[in-house]
Amino acid sequence: MAPRVLVSDKLSETAVQIFRDRGVAVDYLPDLGKDKDALLAAIPSYDGLAIRSATKVTPKLIAAAEKLKVVGRAGIGVDNVDLAAATQRGIVVMNTPFGNAITTAEHAIAMMMALARQIPTANASTHAGKWEKNRFMGVELFNKTLGVIGCGNIGAIVADRALGLKMRVIAYDPFLSPERAIEIGVEKVELDDIFRRSDFITLHTPLTDKTRNIIDAAALAKCRKGVRIINCARGGLVAEDALYEALMSGQVAGAALDVFEAEPAVSHKLFGHENVVCTPHLGASTGEAQENVALQVAEQMADYLLNGAVSNALNMPSISADEAPRLSPFIAVAEKLGSFAGQLTEEPVERIVIEYAGEVGEMNTRALTSAALAGMLRPMLGLVNMVSAPVVARERGIKVDEVRQSQRGAYENYIRLTVKTAGLERAVAGTVFSDGKARLIQIKGIDLEAEFGPHMLYITNEDRPGFIGALGTVLGNAGVNIATFNLGRRSQGGEAICLVSVDEEPPPPVLQAVNSLPHVRQVKPLRF
Repeated sequence: MAPRVLVSDKLSETAVQIFRDRGVAVDYLPDLGKDKDALLAAIPSYDGLAIRSATKVTPKLIAAAEKLKVVGRAGIGVDNVDLAAATQRGIVVMNTPFGNAITTAEHAIAMMMALARQIPTANASTHAGKWEKNRFMGVELFNKTLGVIGCGNIGAIVADRALGLKMRVIAYDPFLSPERAIEIGVEKVELDDIFRRSDFITLHTPLTDKTRNIIDAAALAKCRKGVRIINCARGGLVAEDALYEALMSGQVAGAALDVFEAEPAVSHKLFGHENVVCTPHLGASTGEAQENVALQVAEQMADYLLNGAVSNALNMPSISADEAPRLSPFIAVAEKLGSFAGQLTEEPVERIVIEYAGEVGEMNTRALTSAALAGMLRPMLGLVNMVSAPVVARERGIKVDEVRQSQRGAYENYIRLTVKTAGLERAVAGTVFSDGKARLIQIKGIDLEAEFGPHMLYITNEDRPGFIGALGTVLGNAGVNIATFNLGRRSQGGEAICLVSVDEEPPPPVLQAVNSLPHVRQVKPLRF
């Protein structure tokens, strides 16, 4: 029996025809995604669900989707999909991360030009029958400095177009290597240099805990007076209240925004400001981009439903059905080791070495490496999946080496991930025990044994009597419940590591109190 796919948002007829041509039964109901009750009633009959942004794939919908195997998002963002609920049900969630890069980059350039020459305001004035030629005095882009925050796929295209306009381009991206910067013709700088040197600043980074409000009041105060800000990436990257104040004071000469903290933005304090250009999240809104992502998601979903092939999945690597039972536990280890290292790494990564020891080295290490890279890159870059992670690493000039060797030490199989930056080298190792659960077995050469928990505290300290009791007292007094406590040390009285699994992440004052304990070197909350 042919698999059935429901298309609940608007998708091109060509994309719908791809399903039919591939032998997949498809129902095209583009308005169904807006009707929650009707969608809930219909979903039990389908193996696949193709969506854009209107359909909300909630835990309730997933619970009703008895046959659902795959959700395909035509586009990048999956804010409308409950990824955790889908993963728990074994539903693959796919997106199309590269289909609208050129369109979004061109929109950023268009917004920058419109801002520089005050085109929207001048257009409205002229349509109103005025001829205010002396009112609209713009600035040239020629020889100006453009600061690019986030120089991945879209950011690199923006940089290329800006170089064609004879702008000077500087870029901040923790994952951009010096070699890649030279290749695309930009100067790699630190974030403060972007603020200090740029005439225009454009953002092309995902919204993560690390990038939220990356341009806030403090950042704007560091900027050149008269800087212009362009955001066609994600709402929340720019602190909008701080931007408003900076515009009113003249510190910021203008802003061009395609995205907002709350969307749809039907009212906003920035609306009506003559030096603010706004569009309603149009970055990917061209016929070419919409067609590209629609065709891509149809092909990906058909491949999965008919052949089991996985492409651009956010919660599953490329892996065959035969490999899955044996490989899956080690995929979990690899991804969590990468996430562990990624959450602790602040400097630009130059090289990642992944060592496979024992029988795991004879498995599909490509999938394992993809999982490790996805875990490593996701804390900084957000929606990196196990398929796109190698591409993202390559774009940023990160060298990735795999090493296979026979069994060594006490464990039959293990994976060791080593991250190298200009200033440090950190290694973390893990394995799978007989119960199928992932375990950490070594950090920075210090042996210990710990399960991964949803919320953990990574603490480095000097090995001294009384430390464990003091730590327990601080957490206990704050009402933080400890699930597990794991310790390791390099030598008596030397460097020690404490991994504490807690029921929920402690608030900042508690982390500050732990960090203030005697002999503590570092405290870092981790999430898995």
